[in-house]
Amino acid sequence: MDLTALREHRVGVLASGGLSATTIGAWLAENGVDTVSYVADIGQDVPFGAAELSGLLDEQGLPNRVVDLRAEMAETYLDLIRYQATYDGGYWNTTGAARGEVLVAGLAGELRTDGCTVLVHGCVGGGNDQARFARYGAALASDLTVFTPWTRPWLLERFPSRASMTEYLLELGYPKSFADYTDYSVDGNLGGYSHESCDLEELDTRSDVITPIMTRWPQQAPDTAETFRVRFSGGRPVDIDGLAVDAVQAVLAANEAGRRNGISLLSVVENRVNGTKCRGVYEAPGLEVLGRCLNALYQTTLDKDATELARTLFQRLGRATYEGTMLEPAALAARAAADLLTQHATGTIEVDLYKGNVIVSGVREIADLPGTERQTRFTNGGHAWHVRT
Repeated sequence: MDLTALREHRVGVLASGGLSATTIGAWLAENGVDTVSYVADIGQDVPFGAAELSGLLDEQGLPNRVVDLRAEMAETYLDLIRYQATYDGGYWNTTGAARGEVLVAGLAGELRTDGCTVLVHGCVGGGNDQARFARYGAALASDLTVFTPWTRPWLLERFPSRASMTEYLLELGYPKSFADYTDYSVDGNLGGYSHESCDLEELDTRSDVITPIMTRWPQQAPDTAETFRVRFSGGRPVDIDGLAVDAVQAVLAANEAGRRNGISLLSVVENRVNGTKCRGVYEAPGLEVLGRCLNALYQTTLDKDATELARTLFQRLGRATYEGTMLEPAALAARAAADLLTQHATGTIEVDLYKGNVIVSGVREIADLPGTERQTRFTNGGHAWHVRT
């Protein structure tokens, strides 16, 4: 699809606030393409929040809509926590989790309502997100054409670098924030942020060249531990520190506790969708706190065979989230099995958060389930084992 073909359609641009997505939306509109920008509010706040980005598009005369998907984003994260669905190096899949069952599922209907027949995203050609959007587009929006601009030679010639994109937006009157924010790629939402590209891709670049957004470096955290208590019901957090929480509240409360205590800054060399390796730095403080708490609960509520099977399923679901295959049959079957295994994960976990560490200090109010009977050795006298009653 070239520019002439695009002019024959109404085009929906997924406008996240990132440099490349903002550039392609502005350039297509300037070149006669009927565009509507869809600003999904998934809890991102840098370099712009959803409302601020919408205001910038308004100033440019670009039609746009803000769609609140924070609840959907949080629900997806509670699934990831239940499935312990991390990827290489413990990365909580904060980018991949947003693409399919949140952005495509949440925005496809809006595009149809407005008469759009083409979905445009700003993701790098040949990268992970191109594959994710292609797969989820086919599964959830097969009636829409997914257009990946940065695979088109005529667009790569016009915008060969991030610097050229920045220069273009500044010429249009966009704020200097696009140039001044970072010299590397940042992607995030209410669950976490990724820092990638440029010098970070070099293995000898120190990870502390980044500026954390959701957490802090552990050495900057308080010198005293903070107690964090969460109650799960069926593998889902329902109460944090004595207060009932919904999905959004659970993620935000855990985020804040994790931020205060320097939880979750990971330098990861990951196996990418296209078969290459790439290094990035990732932060997801709330997901790390809740995930570690739930893992402690699984240790008490899953028997030996269930634990072994669950670990296999969790690893498979972590990879499926990363690769954008969560709606394919193998992942759907793994999810169904994981749901069955974790349905009795109910109990209260107390941890101490201290300078980047999550230290389990207590497990309470759990049910006695078959295969999980607890035993004692010496407290009942002698050296015999006893089933605890």
